[in-house]
Amino acid sequence: MSTKTTLSIDTNAVTELSRSKQEPEWMTALRTEGVALANSLELPILEKTRIDRWSISAYGSYKEQAALSSLDALPEVTKGLTSSGNLIVQRNSGIVFNQVSEELKKQGVIFTDLETAVREHGDLVKPYFMKAVQANENQLTALHAALWNGGIFIYVPKNVVVDIPLQALFVADDAEATFAPHVLIVAEQFSSVTYVDNFVSSVGGADLVQNGIVEVFAKPGSRVSYSSIHSLEASVTDLTYRRAILEDDSRIGWVVGELNYGNSMSDTTSILKGKGSDSDAKVICVGTHEQKLNLTTRAVHWGKASTSDMITRAVMRDSSTAIINGITKIEKGAQGCNGQQTEKVLMLSPKARGDANPILLIDEDDVKAGHAASVGQVNAEQVHYLMSRGITKEEAQRLIIYGFLAPVVSVIPVKSVEEQLQSLVERKLGQ
Repeated sequence: MSTKTTLSIDTNAVTELSRSKQEPEWMTALRTEGVALANSLELPILEKTRIDRWSISAYGSYKEQAALSSLDALPEVTKGLTSSGNLIVQRNSGIVFNQVSEELKKQGVIFTDLETAVREHGDLVKPYFMKAVQANENQLTALHAALWNGGIFIYVPKNVVVDIPLQALFVADDAEATFAPHVLIVAEQFSSVTYVDNFVSSVGGADLVQNGIVEVFAKPGSRVSYSSIHSLEASVTDLTYRRAILEDDSRIGWVVGELNYGNSMSDTTSILKGKGSDSDAKVICVGTHEQKLNLTTRAVHWGKASTSDMITRAVMRDSSTAIINGITKIEKGAQGCNGQQTEKVLMLSPKARGDANPILLIDEDDVKAGHAASVGQVNAEQVHYLMSRGITKEEAQRLIIYGFLAPVVSVIPVKSVEEQLQSLVERKLGQ
């Protein structure tokens, strides 16, 4: 069943805001088109989830943000999430902190906020912006095209290897301000880059929608590592599309921690266009209270000998609900490709619900594909065994849960991010 919501987005206000920020005409036109599409398109249809029943209209309005003199001025919720080096911070509607090393600039790497990139590097942004995820896909993507703000742009020239991770922090602490970041990464031939971001909020229980999009373009032979941890409050609805376009022999590594406290929808997709391209996606989520989650991980194989691996782990408490979708699509002509996926849900409460939906769609004969899925509770025999070794029941359950999540947490490429993810998992499970 298709659904629509009533919108109150002013086309003239969107157009005037774009011009006031001195955006090029092509961006102004795209924003204006986004408003028109949002008023005509339906919401996305999600498996076993009525997103129209969520709080998805609290977009607020654009608010300029003053630059930070120090990271100490950020809300307490951000403490411990930033490291020295290359860092960009978005607070509500705008960028408030930008620190980029001279070494990075000398390599020809562009690491800046997307609003600046649109004005100063339009020739690099225009061919890719809203091309992996298109504005006309559904009402959410159209709204993002119209309202996006702040954001990140990364451009890595041919043969350049970025050794130090690039980091972004997205903070919402004003529910009346639009919060819709867009991340765009372009990795040229044989380049390599690692990017990490965190999403946090402190809006005092007010409703807010985070409508975000990530687009990654990996040229032949390039390597992109993308890690993202979302830990937004219960009153914040998180709606995120992530999509990578992979050319010959390129690789994307996704590590996603969906640790929000409110309702969340995410779709992480790799389009394996090129021969020998590779996607590795690892996702964990922890659901608590009445939270509703709908998480999709997808790999679409077009290129011959392309490979994909997807691992999702979900831990559900209280009365939370998770719909976990793994989709491997192998198109006709993608001979020799290999697509594997595993979805596992661990339920800690009889009232929790977890659905694991592995889906294989195969239109080619000469391929390998496989899936595994399970939904269950903590193994009582494992708990008993650990207790017989002098470990308390609570500690035994904790060890089993962390072992369950280890296939994702242990492969995070940045040690500080691994520690952050572990800390956030402990915080959610300890409540």
